Amino acid sequence: MLHKEQNENLSRRRFLKIMAAGAAGAVIVSCTTPGATDEGEEGGSASTDTIRVAWGGAPSVLDPSQASADVEIAFLNAIYDYLIDTDADNTLVPRLATDWEVNEEGTVYTLTIAEGVTFHNGDPLTLDDVMWTLERLGSDESSAADLFGIIETMEADGNTLTITLSEPDADFLYTLADNRALILQANAEDIGNSFNGTGPFRLVEYITEDRAILEANPDYFAGAPTVGGLEFIYFPDTEAAVNALRSGTVDSVLRLDNPTFLGLSEEDLYQAVDVATNGHDLVRLRADREPGSDPNVRLAFKHATDRQAVFERVQLGFGALGRDNPIGPLYSRYYTEAFALPEHNPEMARQLLADAGYPDGLEMTLFVPNAPGRPELAQVLASQWAEAGINVTIEVQEESVYYGDDGWLEVDLGITPWGSRPIPQFYLDVAYKSGAMWNEAHFSDEELDALIEEAGATTDEAERVGLYEEIQRILIERGPVIIPYFFASFGVFAENVSGVAVHPFPGRTNFNNAVLA
Repeated sequence: MLHKEQNENLSRRRFLKIMAAGAAGAVIVSCTTPGATDEGEEGGSASTDTIRVAWGGAPSVLDPSQASADVEIAFLNAIYDYLIDTDADNTLVPRLATDWEVNEEGTVYTLTIAEGVTFHNGDPLTLDDVMWTLERLGSDESSAADLFGIIETMEADGNTLTITLSEPDADFLYTLADNRALILQANAEDIGNSFNGTGPFRLVEYITEDRAILEANPDYFAGAPTVGGLEFIYFPDTEAAVNALRSGTVDSVLRLDNPTFLGLSEEDLYQAVDVATNGHDLVRLRADREPGSDPNVRLAFKHATDRQAVFERVQLGFGALGRDNPIGPLYSRYYTEAFALPEHNPEMARQLLADAGYPDGLEMTLFVPNAPGRPELAQVLASQWAEAGINVTIEVQEESVYYGDDGWLEVDLGITPWGSRPIPQFYLDVAYKSGAMWNEAHFSDEELDALIEEAGATTDEAERVGLYEEIQRILIERGPVIIPYFFASFGVFAENVSGVAVHPFPGRTNFNNAVLA
């Protein structure tokens, strides 16, 4: 979890505290499932306490079908419900759908929907609400249309919903757990400004750019939260959020940079938790034109990169070492170390460049978004690559420029951060298949495409394991990408906080069982 050099900088008690929290499934003190309480499904007596959570930034989009930032998802996750959720270990867990069945072909999904669920306005949840929401998610206006457009028909029978897909999708249950798949009331109006969900908390007041005040929903179908209220307080940046924690203005901070988390973890006043994620920085060459179209050039970049040094310098040892493909250790069923990474060898890299027709090395521009840690990553890489004759000029761009007009998809050499997702197929479908929407490397490999297609369609888990292993081999051996590490997700809490389940996707962190001592 922590690299040895960083461990030595921690007090032994603080280090053991971090390790224990991480080993406990990313739950502060107690480990429970969403909505559960010590008194069972009906719930216990809720506290009148309010837990205050600081965010370094404020929401800008609060339509569930469009929201993407953690600060937005956290707000929506408290008010609405998913059909199916994922826990801190990426395991599917029931929410509005209490049970499900899938046919062998992966084309028909049958869900049992919880009974006795009500919206915050008192109206009962019906299958019409569920179907209306899923239709909306599959519409052309939705940012999730690529996932939900596969729905061909939906049929309701009592509290059972049968969804038939137009083609096999072995991961559709995870699609139903997508961040955007929160269930709305049918024909809801003013979505994104008016909030009527079925979730564990009800909105009391929303003050733009300042805070959201929520109260526990005493009628929550899975049991009332153990805390009386939840308050998200929005600060201009992480530094201001941390200062609020130090002053006692808030009880917790989520989404911290590595140096800040390391500093707070050494202070005895706080509980510091880091959770494994599959989020990563993707370093990539364009593979459809020179110089990245030459396999020797791609391999030269791999040999020019010391991943362990990058991991230690940039991530301070938090997270996990990467292996040049998006299937990280979090996906323990699929992750493999069976294939050796190209070793760090600058001289071999120089020879490969010469073989590709670049005896004097390469001159390139490395485009980087101005997001925390990315300019530092670029500097470390530039220093390493220079030893191999790869000289890069770093161009740091504001994120609005880097992503604006899809410029990040056009450059020859770039770094793009990718957030954590519960399944590897998400990355493969949108970023690694030929012609995929976000295939920023413009990589096209027929063998890889076929493997990705098979992996997405098969419901045979043993077969899928083998397919994902082959995908990892191809990307390690000839892919135009370097993934030096996978991020950790951080949360820091006051010592009187317990029962919070920190999630790999920080916005999905669960406060239903939070307790303030």
